Amino acid sequence: MKKFVMAAMGGTLAGAILTTQFAGPLIAQQAEKTSSVYEQLDLFGDIFERIRAQYVEEVDSADLIEAAINGMLTSLDPHSSYLPPKDFDDMQVQTRGEFGGLGIEVTQEEGFVKVVSPIDDTPADAAGIEAGDFITHVDGESVLGLTLDQAVEMMRGPVGSDIIITVVREGLDEPFDVTITRDTIKLTAVRSRVVGDTVVLRVTTFNDQTYPNLAKELEESIEELGGADNVNGVVLDLRNNPGGLLTQAIKVSDAFLNAGEIVSTRGRNPQDSDRFNAVEGDLTGGKPMVVLINGGSASASEIVAGALQDHRRAIVVGTKSFGKGSVQTVMPLSGNGAMRLTTARYYTPSGRSIQALGVSPDIVVEQPLRLPADAETEEETTRRSRSEADLRGSLDNDSMTEDERKQAEEEQKRAEEAAELREDDYQLAYAVDILKGLSALGGAQD
Repeated sequence: MKKFVMAAMGGTLAGAILTTQFAGPLIAQQAEKTSSVYEQLDLFGDIFERIRAQYVEEVDSADLIEAAINGMLTSLDPHSSYLPPKDFDDMQVQTRGEFGGLGIEVTQEEGFVKVVSPIDDTPADAAGIEAGDFITHVDGESVLGLTLDQAVEMMRGPVGSDIIITVVREGLDEPFDVTITRDTIKLTAVRSRVVGDTVVLRVTTFNDQTYPNLAKELEESIEELGGADNVNGVVLDLRNNPGGLLTQAIKVSDAFLNAGEIVSTRGRNPQDSDRFNAVEGDLTGGKPMVVLINGGSASASEIVAGALQDHRRAIVVGTKSFGKGSVQTVMPLSGNGAMRLTTARYYTPSGRSIQALGVSPDIVVEQPLRLPADAETEEETTRRSRSEADLRGSLDNDSMTEDERKQAEEEQKRAEEAAELREDDYQLAYAVDILKGLSALGGAQD
């Protein structure tokens, strides 16, 4: 026993000696780092004073400091930035779903403004702006070299005023100009429609209204079909949805899950790391689902698509998503401004990061380009669609009852509507066809 105690004491003593030996260099290193920071701050102060005293024109001190702060933040990544009081107010208004502007979500890439996605039913959407477009000039003035906030400020203006933006689009040899009239943007977070026996939920953004709108629209569509028993599945359309609030992405994911992880966030500091799990209660009652995504689906959209894909709750269809896998925290600052700072990365339930990779669909389906209006004449279309029944003097079908004939006509009408949908929106039609197939397979097994 005495040997054990002595050994323990010896270990403690040795530990104390080692701590003393290493503490000196560590303290010295920390002091050196602190000294270096103060030297850099002195350098900043020196430059600031020289600009104020010797620049060719008088400059506003507040503008200089704001530019320095914004430069410091934007050097970190494309999503960190300083929000002056007006921009902070605008951001808070946007999350409530109504604001003035063009109706595009943008980021910055290679010095130019890149469109993440146009927002449904906005001036930019009506003007034909597409996800992936690069904006190089605003009213003839280049945006190269500007910060993202400066470029966005150039695009702002009074409601009703026109703006000309120059767009570079992949696949086109030359840039082209688009004239857009600014308007008040009223976001409808969720819209629903019924296609055959399928409920289609179109989610355009993740703001304060998203989950309440989704629950209401889903309930009304189910009622329109005469109850859940008549619903063969749900399409969740997240195409060109630039994202928004993390809390709403979690709620929307939870709407279709009964249990399991939805998303986890991991930051440098433990307080920036978290894990969010689903609770019991699938609003669809477990109906089959298809999620539609494309290159304009970003951030919160990718959280939802990734969660439903990892849990095998939905088949993801479309093209690869945008690939924004980071979380920004908005921190109010003195003077009524705020700082948007990237504080964490998010991970899907399987532990994968979306950052710079995006969500890969289970089934890749491209949206085909529309043919020019004059690509096919009406006569050619009519000739292709003629059948035996169109021939003069053709025999009637005498094997069908009146009820069977009506049923056949209804089926034909639905087939024609499906064909129209394929012309109008091939990706959505593909999703609806998947749910039809799953429904038919389920009925055959029963």
